[in-house]
Amino acid sequence: MSPHLHHHEQQPDRNIRLLLVALALITAFMVGEVVAAVLASSLALLTDAGHMLTDALALLMAVGAARLARRPAAGVWTFGLGRAEVLSAGVNGVTLLVVSAVVLVEAGRRLVHPPHVSGGPVIAVALVGLAVNLVVVVVLSRADRRSLNVAGAFAHVVTDAYAFAATLVAGIVIVTTGYRRADPIASLVVVLLMLRAAWSLLRRSGTVLLEAAPEGVDLVDLRAHLLETGLVLDVHDLHAWTFGSGLPAVSAHVVVTDGCFDGGHAPRLLDELQGCLVGHFDVEHSTFQLEQAGHTDHEAGTH
Repeated sequence: MSPHLHHHEQQPDRNIRLLLVALALITAFMVGEVVAAVLASSLALLTDAGHMLTDALALLMAVGAARLARRPAAGVWTFGLGRAEVLSAGVNGVTLLVVSAVVLVEAGRRLVHPPHVSGGPVIAVALVGLAVNLVVVVVLSRADRRSLNVAGAFAHVVTDAYAFAATLVAGIVIVTTGYRRADPIASLVVVLLMLRAAWSLLRRSGTVLLEAAPEGVDLVDLRAHLLETGLVLDVHDLHAWTFGSGLPAVSAHVVVTDGCFDGGHAPRLLDELQGCLVGHFDVEHSTFQLEQAGHTDHEAGTH
């Protein structure tokens, strides 16, 4: 077994182990933060805890999705379950939107009627939160961030670090000036960060689920490359999509000269077409239908 293949097979297991470590750290801190938020009557801390909850759920779904994605194609699942990771990312994005809406309403209420907030516990928890998130960032940085799940989890942890920084500033302002509205203002900053993360996850997962062309694959450029291959007259029904996280695919009908079939050149041409996609567009999964000129005149469903 080649080192590259061995690494490719071991990477999902490594990702799962690192995600579980991150999940344990996030969950332990989240429980402590909820207790501190209640004792300090801090919306900023409770907001951070809510964000940590979405991170914990994201990590949990990522672990489950990664396990499903490892299953081979079988039965009705002819492409396997690679898109479980994409669905997980989409659900996580929706969850972020819901939490953001709830916090936004509560922050608005507290801006109008700011309650008493103990700045000391806010500062203490924010400092610990920063430390925990930095450890989790280091852990997840060792995973394969080409996976949509891992990349989403990593983005959330980084967002949490910024959120704790905002909370820390709010705590300092409360202690030094007594300005109680600093707490809901910090919550609004966290909401903006959550909305940004949610948009990124929904955009990326939606691109896969709606079968848009993968990032970095220009269909005009791709078609031009295929047409430059010898014996190729035309290319139609060209499609590019993504099976799951980091698994781009291309299919096309390729019109070839009569000599391609008469001279037995079809196998070599297939190798050239697939090599073109791997070399120029990093697409390893491709399907080509080679056909003679005029075949489209009686081919149903062309587009």
